Amino acid sequence: MNGFGRNFVLGFSSSVAALVILAIVLTTFERPPVESVQRGFRGTGMELVYNPRTVAANLAAVQLPEVLDPADNDGPRASEIYENVKVLGGLSNAQFLRVMQAMTNWVAPDDSLPNGGCNYCHNPENLAADDRYTKIVSRRMLQMVHRINSTWQSHVGETGVTCYTCHRGQPVPAAVWSTMPAQGRTTGLLESSTGQNLAAPSVGLTSLPYDVFTPFLLQDHEIRVLTRPDAAAAQRSSIKQTEWTYGLMVHFAESLGVNCTYCHNSRAFWDWDESSPPRATAWHGIRMLRDVNGNYIEPLRDVMPPERHGPLGDALKANCSTCHRGAYKPLYGAPMLRDYPELREVQENAAQ
Repeated sequence: MNGFGRNFVLGFSSSVAALVILAIVLTTFERPPVESVQRGFRGTGMELVYNPRTVAANLAAVQLPEVLDPADNDGPRASEIYENVKVLGGLSNAQFLRVMQAMTNWVAPDDSLPNGGCNYCHNPENLAADDRYTKIVSRRMLQMVHRINSTWQSHVGETGVTCYTCHRGQPVPAAVWSTMPAQGRTTGLLESSTGQNLAAPSVGLTSLPYDVFTPFLLQDHEIRVLTRPDAAAAQRSSIKQTEWTYGLMVHFAESLGVNCTYCHNSRAFWDWDESSPPRATAWHGIRMLRDVNGNYIEPLRDVMPPERHGPLGDALKANCSTCHRGAYKPLYGAPMLRDYPELREVQENAAQ
């Protein structure tokens, strides 16, 4: 090969390499500026890293619903006026109608879909009828909201939740999940993907196991990385088990718009005594999701139509993103329950 040929090959190879490097940089690294906030002792890496551009976009996306005028508690109860009022029957007529209007605004506004407004849940010919699955589901969701606000204050505090926390004007929340089917392989050196190596959005497009929600946010599998020295053989954590835990941690970070040291101490990730307070809040949040997914949402699977099922026929369930949407607090801490005290009066044990 003459000098011209060698120069051409070298130049072409260099151009290809430069394009590959550029593609890696553009798809892997975040465009500046990236800022950090110190959250611990200096020089220890205890800092929150964020991009002001992302924060501004998330803030702009938060649209709080208009708060309806308060309703008085005078007069007969809703259950005395209307038929088949099972979970809000203890409210006054004014309070009951206020909650109905608020739920319409939160879940199915008139202009959001052809069958929106009151008709999304009710048969206009007979408002008392239970012939629409959405009415049965919404009744159970009201009980779930009451459960979260009354039992899981260790996670939601006094801020509380309403239907809008998840739905935000849509019949189905934007961030839901279902159990993913196994991606088996029948040929080649790797006969199975072992539930990972597919760059799934659920784990930030990493190669970590992609269905981390089923074992950890529906079932109650242990979330472990290190094996305790005194642990029995059956309790020891393998590298493969650790990868599942890391997949869940990636989901936490992306859902809240934070990094690892928001909850963990950089010196000893495992040590609860040295962890930040949000780690305890997250611990309760995991148990809260297991409660609502296992006791409220998944049991509605047979009530919901096929389009509300995942590929394996299970219900579409909640994870951290369902409420948080990239914010460390849902709706950046807007007090949702304060303006709707009626939701504290839901009859949680009413017959369905």
